[in-house]
Amino acid sequence: MDTHPANPPPNYTEYHPRWYRRRVSTYWWLGSWPYVRFILRELSSLAVAFFVVLTLAQIYALGQGAQVYAELQEWLRQPAVIALNAVALLFAVFHTLTWFNAAPKAMAVRLGGKRVPEWAVAAPHYAAWIAASAVVAWFLLER
Repeated sequence: MDTHPANPPPNYTEYHPRWYRRRVSTYWWLGSWPYVRFILRELSSLAVAFFVVLTLAQIYALGQGAQVYAELQEWLRQPAVIALNAVALLFAVFHTLTWFNAAPKAMAVRLGGKRVPEWAVAAPHYAAWIAASAVVAWFLLER
């Protein structure tokens, strides 16, 4: 069969038909709470990244000497930075809760041929979180 451009195949059309695509708003996800929760969970990872960067900045300042570390601590005492930390903490807690609640869906743990209940997979995560928080609180309050 001759496929020269002057002799196109029988079903060839020069212009491809346009598919119908409904226009969707940029804010389509605001119409349903599960979508909003999903977007907030994804955005909450920025709060986790913020705390990582903040911790690295503190370690770096500590390595630069007492004066630099004191200046960073003074900057951290500003009301705007405290408010930013409070909002980031809320997002980090939300991130943790949604991550722990997703763990049973991602980890299909089987014991004796049967799937372990979701609460039995999530509970150790929460227990470890509470234990780690208690250790940190003990170190902070033991001054």
